[in-house]
Amino acid sequence: MNDWTLDPYRFPDGDPDKPRKAAEPARAAAAPGGGHGPSQDVPPQDEFGRRPSPPEITPFAAAPVTARPGGGGDGPDEPFIMPRDPRRRRRRWGWVWGVLIGLLALLIVGGVAAGIYVQQRFLRDMPDLPPASQLYAFNRAPGIKFFDRNGELIASRGPRYGDRLRLRDLPEYVPLAFLAAEDHRFYRHGPIDLQAVVRAAYVNWRAGRVVQGGSTLSQQIAKGLFLTPEQTLERKIQEAALAWRLERMLTKDEVLELYLNRVYFGANTFGADGAARTYFGKPASQLTLSEAALLAALPKAPSRLALHNDMEAALDRSRWVLRRMRETGWISEAQLNAALADTPRLAATATSTDGPYGYLLDHATTEVLARIAPNSPDLLVRLSIDPRLQAEAATVMEQVMSTDGAAARAGQAAIVTLGPDGSIRAMVGGRDYGLSVFNRATQARRQPGSTFKPFIYTAALEKGVLPSDIRVDGPVRFGDWRPQNYGGGYRGPMTVENALARSINTVAVKLGAEAGGPAIGDIAQRFGLTTIPRNPDLSVTLGAYEVSLLELTSAFQVFQQAGGRLPPTIIEEIQTVDGQNVFRRAPSGPLPAIDVTHASMMVKMMKKVLQPGGTAARAAFDWPAAGKTGTSQNWRDAWFVGFTPEYVTGVWIGNDDDTPMNRVTGGAIPAEIWRRLMITAHEGLEPEDFAWLVPDPEPMFEDDHRNPFYRGLAADFARAAEEAEPPPLAPPPAIAQPRDSVDASRPVPEDDIPF
Repeated sequence: MNDWTLDPYRFPDGDPDKPRKAAEPARAAAAPGGGHGPSQDVPPQDEFGRRPSPPEITPFAAAPVTARPGGGGDGPDEPFIMPRDPRRRRRRWGWVWGVLIGLLALLIVGGVAAGIYVQQRFLRDMPDLPPASQLYAFNRAPGIKFFDRNGELIASRGPRYGDRLRLRDLPEYVPLAFLAAEDHRFYRHGPIDLQAVVRAAYVNWRAGRVVQGGSTLSQQIAKGLFLTPEQTLERKIQEAALAWRLERMLTKDEVLELYLNRVYFGANTFGADGAARTYFGKPASQLTLSEAALLAALPKAPSRLALHNDMEAALDRSRWVLRRMRETGWISEAQLNAALADTPRLAATATSTDGPYGYLLDHATTEVLARIAPNSPDLLVRLSIDPRLQAEAATVMEQVMSTDGAAARAGQAAIVTLGPDGSIRAMVGGRDYGLSVFNRATQARRQPGSTFKPFIYTAALEKGVLPSDIRVDGPVRFGDWRPQNYGGGYRGPMTVENALARSINTVAVKLGAEAGGPAIGDIAQRFGLTTIPRNPDLSVTLGAYEVSLLELTSAFQVFQQAGGRLPPTIIEEIQTVDGQNVFRRAPSGPLPAIDVTHASMMVKMMKKVLQPGGTAARAAFDWPAAGKTGTSQNWRDAWFVGFTPEYVTGVWIGNDDDTPMNRVTGGAIPAEIWRRLMITAHEGLEPEDFAWLVPDPEPMFEDDHRNPFYRGLAADFARAAEEAEPPPLAPPPAIAQPRDSVDASRPVPEDDIPF
């Protein structure tokens, strides 16, 4: 019999299993049949001894609510919620931590992969930093002193660096001016200023173009000393990496000192001390506040803001630098006002030029740097320049161009004179080096016109043509191209040598067609004309391809030297300042280009160009001379290149913008400049002819007595053709090109002899 008066069993306090065990007696007391509740291990049974079926479990059912076990009493027990299993909590947070760890691992792997990619893609060819002791001289171009062929000093060239600066030797406002202009937070950020980068990106995005940069001084040093100025992602990444390495090697003060010693200021000037001496004639330690601000304004755009180039723009930026210094608290209001009222004055040396030597010194500097190793010490260089000829070339050019040239609407000219050994004795690349440093003797490429015809005739001679051979000056047609003579008209049969002396276009084209493009291209290469292709089209016969004056003049020297070529050079000797020899030009014979017989025939033919009836009769003087005139299409270029046994001189005139001149031909102004210069060059020398000339080969057939009749008949046919289809009175603005043999886009030059 069951005893229903017993109190439920209570678990002792502190039992960790109390909630689970306390619920079971309560469920037993509430079970039908009363009696003692089943033990923890024995399931409850009904009156027949059967165990009831387990309750149906509903998915996502709420936790069961049971009566809280308590003592007797009539009121219902308080419900309570079953606490969650701590093991479930641990399982739930376990997968969260697993995801976080997985993401961290992915980030680490991705970062390593990205680093490897950046290293292989952008940093593999990054230059190494030299030791700190070599940074001040690293990649520093040498200073060069130039001497003429007689050993007299001409000028000094190369970068101007001044003395090495230390911060302790400068007034405090000098480095502060540069920090205000370039990186006023220099001492508050690392190698890269992320704040400046974000600010610059926003400003540039708002402006739609690049108006502000975010580079630090360290990045600017890395770019200036070790990298190229190209704007690419690779260069920017390398710049940042080098800046980081640089600041690991140097302190902030040392980085600032390096910047002040190596930054570029325009006018071939580097370093604050070099700029102070160049522009103000004083060391950097004596700069005033206004002068320091003006120099600090230049590194942003050194070529455009160079003080001899655009002083007003540089002054405007210097005023901004001063106001920036005031905003940062680096100068007082009184200092600002005093500096704004103090306009710096340039020293007389700031705007000085190299006189008549500017163009040739640029060319000589290029040749010197090509012959020396990097990080070379300062050098002493002896040039082949004859100072007397150089001065005369500059004087004659200006005199003729200011009179005849002005009337002919010719704005520029260039001259090159070579000695018999290929050395450059004089070079003038333009009328005013101070206004334009572009060297028209070496850098310009222009159409030579009929000045190119001697090379066409040379190719024809190598094919068996003789100067005495007859060619008919008459209508000629190649496809749609019908070249005509300057001024129109045809002259019938004439010898090849007379056709060259009178610069007949039709005969030159016929001879070029006989020789063929490959033969003409081969001649051009042997003569050193690098811009002529191996197989030019037929327009080359009238000088349609562009050449430089120096190369064209050097090519004519092949005729002077009996068929041998001497590459032009301006460097005689290079030494270091301590006397070590770097280079010395050794005498050498010319390289064979053509046979001496063909060279002799060409010289004899070109001598007639300077004789009465030739296109360059105006150039004749008391010495035996030969040469050729040339005029390009619509009188855009006029040339004369001629030579004696002693000198070869080439002259070009025209306009930089390629506008036509007032019907100027090569036999006019260029011939006059050539004659006056060559008279000076030959003063004190006894006239002599080309001693190496040989007799022309005799024709291998006897003259037929019927030849005069056929020559006359050919002339009659030429006149009849001229009457049937008269040429225009003036040259057409553009000459059509032959199909399949002439580039239709290239204008064909005209001849230069009026009739």
